[in-house]
Amino acid sequence: MARLTVKALDAQTWVDFARLVEEHGGIWGGCWCMGFHSEGVGKTSSATNRSTKEARVREGRAHAALVYDGDACVGWCQFGPTEELPRIKHRRVYEAGLIELPHWRITCFFVARTHRGQGVAAKALEGALQEIKRLGGGVVESYPEDTTDRKTSGSFLHNASLSIFERQGFTRVRQIGKWHWVVRKRLPRTKSG
Repeated sequence: MARLTVKALDAQTWVDFARLVEEHGGIWGGCWCMGFHSEGVGKTSSATNRSTKEARVREGRAHAALVYDGDACVGWCQFGPTEELPRIKHRRVYEAGLIELPHWRITCFFVARTHRGQGVAAKALEGALQEIKRLGGGVVESYPEDTTDRKTSGSFLHNASLSIFERQGFTRVRQIGKWHWVVRKRLPRTKSG
């Protein structure tokens, strides 16, 4: 894992992110990691998702921690303020038990086929938390899957495993689906946040 580094998704790193997405067919049927933004993916084309995502990145309205192995982007963790990422899985169950909205959501992970099982998702989460601290901190929430005592393909863990979050100090808040949990961590707020 020492060879892995993290950079924020921005106008300069967009080309690296885009290359990885294109190498994997647009990710999950052409999503381009748009599924949790307000636009969603619905009936839009992969090309529309790509251009919308690029516009959001260039405007500073899309956030991710990109993981690099040398010069190659090999994965990411998408995060953002709640209003930037309003769409989540298991929404009805989530809203039924909602106490307060978090400041930040972590909604999506992706790891290149060639790098799965090598700590990329853990490094991406670590990078996302560092970036969230830099951007002001606060309550961070995510919806990972508990894979304890069952075999699950990494290609289907769009929100990573519960164990990765617990190793970073997240606590379980409540279950929202057969295997998914709401987890939270509070990062110190800064004056800019």
